[in-house]
Amino acid sequence: NYSVDFPPSKLKQGAGEHCLYVLDRLADEALKATNFRWARPEYPEEEMEEENIVEDDAELTLNKVEDNIFGVHEDEEFEDDEPMMDLEGLSKLNQKNDLKSKPEEIMESTTDAADWKMEVERVLPQLKVTIRTDNKDWRVHVEQMHQHKEGIESSLTETKSYLDKLHDEITRTLEKISSREKYINNQLEHHLVEFRGAQDSLAETKERYRQASGGVTERSRLLAEVTEELEKIKMEMDDRGSSMTDGAPLVKIKQAITQLKKENTQMDIRMGVVEHILLQAKLKDKTSQNKQVHTAPTTASY
Repeated sequence: NYSVDFPPSKLKQGAGEHCLYVLDRLADEALKATNFRWARPEYPEEEMEEENIVEDDAELTLNKVEDNIFGVHEDEEFEDDEPMMDLEGLSKLNQKNDLKSKPEEIMESTTDAADWKMEVERVLPQLKVTIRTDNKDWRVHVEQMHQHKEGIESSLTETKSYLDKLHDEITRTLEKISSREKYINNQLEHHLVEFRGAQDSLAETKERYRQASGGVTERSRLLAEVTEELEKIKMEMDDRGSSMTDGAPLVKIKQAITQLKKENTQMDIRMGVVEHILLQAKLKDKTSQNKQVHTAPTTASY
């Protein structure tokens, strides 16, 4: 059960936010009815692109120099072992090479100076060693720390004197302000006492005014009620006065009296007729009774 806040007429358009809302809820109910379960997402493995560092063939890097010294190859993996140089073997090898390379006689150079210079100029670029600066290297951070320390020390020597002067000036200014404040407090002490008394009296006056204003509010409410009742009475008096000055009610009263008189006359006539009828009936009864009385003795004599 879903609660919606739009009328069904919104769905007659066949498009829009409300139709999409209904379709979304129907799709949810269909998935629940079929016991559909969402599978966990499978994220594609992103291959890290290796940065292709283009190196100049004419320059040697520090890594190449270390590889040549320690014999480290790219395919070899080391966990904790660090490359160690066999100094003893190198010293023995150098001694053997020195013994083999000792000339039997004094050697004289036969190399041309110009050719040597050209060869040196050709080989010189390969003898350069380029050390890459790595931001993660602790040596760079240490060097930066030393530079910052030297800069701070050099700046501190210049600014310390200015800071000392500023500190002395601030201290003197604070002392002057404190002494001036004490002097002002002593001079204005009696004014402060008067001011506090005035504040107390003002608070009392405000309290009395609040109480009085509360009574005024109550009396204003009563006055409004009395005024409203007075207006009602005035309206009633005006209505009665207008009805008394008007002759229409008197005419109606006279007509009613005339009608009552007519009805009384008719009732009197009816009462007279009824009395006459009753009198005739009584006379007839009396006559019949007299006849019966006179006829009874005659029948007895016979």
